[in-house]
This record gives sequence, structure tokens and C-alpha cells, in this order.
Amino acid sequence: MTQLLRLGLPAGSLQDATADLFRKAGYKITFASRSYYPAVDDPELHCTLIRAQEMPRYVQDGSLDCGLTGYDWILENEAKVVEVAELVFSKVSKRPVKWILAVPNDSPIQSVKDLQGKRIATEVVGLTRRWLAQHGVEAHVEFSWGATEVKPPRLADAIVDVTETGSSLKANNLRVIAELLQSTTRFIANPAAYKDPWKKQKIDDLVLMLQGAMAAEGKVGLMMNVPKDALPAVLKILPALQNPTISSLSDEKWVAVNTILDENIVRHIIPLLVQSGARGIVEYPLNKIIA
Repeated sequence: MTQLLRLGLPAGSLQDATADLFRKAGYKITFASRSYYPAVDDPELHCTLIRAQEMPRYVQDGSLDCGLTGYDWILENEAKVVEVAELVFSKVSKRPVKWILAVPNDSPIQSVKDLQGKRIATEVVGLTRRWLAQHGVEAHVEFSWGATEVKPPRLADAIVDVTETGSSLKANNLRVIAELLQSTTRFIANPAAYKDPWKKQKIDDLVLMLQGAMAAEGKVGLMMNVPKDALPAVLKILPALQNPTISSLSDEKWVAVNTILDENIVRHIIPLLVQSGARGIVEYPLNKIIA
């Protein structure tokens, strides 16, 4: 009987980015219309689509063995889970998302202390209440089902909302008072599942491949043949991820050089390499980099 690892994938805004990351890691995930159970080309994985907000709860109680969610939702649920790895990717950028406290531009509120007795709308009620308590402030924190940035000033005095670029805040005439938290995606596991030898190994292998795929993003391989007397000049040009690999060729006067570098500098590097004597230059894509 095939053993199964029950994996939770985040539904919603991160769904496509997650599927793309898994594809680069070597896993083909197929989403069927109206199905919450995506197909995956690994018979030892059973996938379930769950909102990231709920993921920590289902992993904590063992309904799922593991899953991907945000650090913010782990804190909001006060979930007792194992944080196996941080995976910095999002729907817009590779930067962490920020939970910020914001008010209308013309609001008299200037600091956290000014929120005493005020009404705050947010999706992270627990996180916000605990943060306010740390600042000695009591306010009415209400759950917002979405479109939180449009609540002030009529429905709320302030909001705690997530932002990546800040464009939505500017569009709704809001200014930031404070930052509560920076959050990135985490791969989490149920504590009991992570103690199971087979499941732990399966989780660790999966995370290794995901991290390898992320490490390869924006990187390419470059290989070339270089005359030995031109090698010092060529090595000065190459900003290697690690030291370039240098191999002997049948012609003792030449060596092969293989390295990894950022894709966006290749167009600047290759002409310099040619000028320094490199020949047979080949650029190739990378799927994964395992450190």
C-alpha cells in the first residue's frame, strides 16, 4: 500500500505562483475546475486546496500533514506547527509582504496611542489585538471580509492591512502609521507527522526541491572554452555564484570554464568574455540549484 503525504496548497492569490514553483521543482500539478483536490504526478502526494488563512489550523490538528501558508497566518492562528522552511515568493514580488496600520490622509491620528477607543478593521483580528496590547492601547478591532482599504473613514477609523507595493493604499488616500509585521511564505508541518520517519523524509525532500527551484530563479549557466593564458582575465570578469569550475580539454593550451550567474548581466558579460579570448560560449537555463 502506497504511503501518502497530505499536502495543503494555498488557494487564491498564491495558487498560480505555488503551482509554478512546484513545476520548476519537478512536480506537475493540475487544477481541475471546481475541484479542491489538484492532481499531482507523484503517487505519494495527496493535495488539497485550502485558503492560506486556514492552513495553519488544519496542519495543526492533523487534517493535513503539511502545507504552505504565510508567517502572518501562523501568528494569527497561534498555531503549533513545525516551520520547516521559509519560501520567499508572492503573487507580485519576491519581497516579504507587510501588515501595516493605516489611516486616511486627513485623519488626526498620528500614532498608535491615538487609536485608544477607535475602530479598526482588519483580517488579522488576533494579531492586531495582541499588537495593540503591547502598546497599551485598547481599541475596537473588527473582522473585515476584504476590501479593507475602503472602510475608512466611514466604517472604521483605521485599518490593519497587508501590502506588497503600497499602490492600493495610495489609491485610497491612506497613509501608514506603523508596520506590525513582515511576512513570508512558510512550509509548515504537523508536529506528529514530522516525527514520522517516512513523512519527515518526504517533506524534507520536497522542501529541498522547492528551495532548489527558488535558488535557480533569475540564474543561468554559462560555459566556454578559454586559452590558458587568457584565463586570469576571464576569471576577473565572471561574478560567480561560487568559484567557477575549470576543466582540462584535449588541447592542453585550452580549458573549459563553467559558472552560474545572474541572467540580467549576461548581455554585459559575454562581449567582455569574447574580448578576453573566450570562445564557444554557451548560455543555458537552470531548473534548480542545490547548495
